[in-house]
Amino acid sequence: MSEQKPLKQITYSCYYNQTRQGEQFVPEHVFSYQLSGTLTMSDGEKQYTFHEDCFRFSRRNSLIKFTKQPPANGEYKNISVFLDQQTLRNFAAEYGYTSGQHLQTPPVMLLHSHPLLKSYMDSLQPYDALMHGNNEVLLSLKVKEAIAVLLQTNPALKDILFDLTEPGKIDLEAFMTKNFHFNVPLDRFAYLTGRSLSTFKRDFEKTFNATPGKWLQQKRLQEAYYRIKEKGAAPSDVYIDVGFEDLSHFSFAFKKMYGAAPSKI
Repeated sequence: MSEQKPLKQITYSCYYNQTRQGEQFVPEHVFSYQLSGTLTMSDGEKQYTFHEDCFRFSRRNSLIKFTKQPPANGEYKNISVFLDQQTLRNFAAEYGYTSGQHLQTPPVMLLHSHPLLKSYMDSLQPYDALMHGNNEVLLSLKVKEAIAVLLQTNPALKDILFDLTEPGKIDLEAFMTKNFHFNVPLDRFAYLTGRSLSTFKRDFEKTFNATPGKWLQQKRLQEAYYRIKEKGAAPSDVYIDVGFEDLSHFSFAFKKMYGAAPSKI
C-alpha cells in the first residue's frame, strides 16, 4: 500500500516497517487520528508525540518536522481530514459562527478522546468504497461533519477554526531566527510573515544585511557545525534537520565555509 492516498480533503497514510522523516508546511487545519504507530512532530521549539488511538488538531500556516514510526511488525496508519478555508467559510455562514478573538496556540494539539471523535473516524475507514466512483457529495458532507464534531467536543476550537484572516506583518528577525531550519521556499516565508515576496526580500536585507539565500545557508551551516562539533552529531543526521535537502550539497557548502568536510570536524 502506498504511503498516502489523497482523497480530496481526506487522506489515509499507511506503510509497513519503515520509519519516515520529513517536514511540511501545513496550509489548512487538519483533524487526524493515529490508527497505529507513532507520530512525532516538532515546531523547532517543542516536540509532540502521538501514539495509537490519539486524536490531534494541526493548525494551519504551521511549519512542522515529523517522524513516522510503524509499530513493531506492523503498519503505520493515520487518517487526516483537511478543513480548507472555503469549507469553513461556508460552514460559518450557514450556521452563524464567527471567531471571537485571535488565539495564539501551539501548531498541533492533542484532542482528548471522545466517543463522537472515535465514531466519526470509524466511519471513514471503509476507504475502498470511498475511493471509487463519484463521491463528491458524500466527501463534502463528511468534512462538514468533522467540523461539527470538533465544535461539539472541543468548543474552544471555534475561535481557531473560524479565524479566516491571513497572517499579519510580524517581527521578521524573530520569525526567521526561530524557523530558518525549515526548508521552504522564500515565498512561503514571506507569506507567513505577512509580506509580499518583494517586501520580504527588502525587509530581510535591511534586517540582516544579507540576502535571504545567503543568510539562510550561513545560519544552517552554523547550526550544523555546532551540532557536529559540540553535540557529536553525525552529518547524515544533521543536514536535513538544519534545512538542507541533499547530503552532498550540504557537505560541499560546509567545506567551503569551514575549510573541512563535516565528517572531519
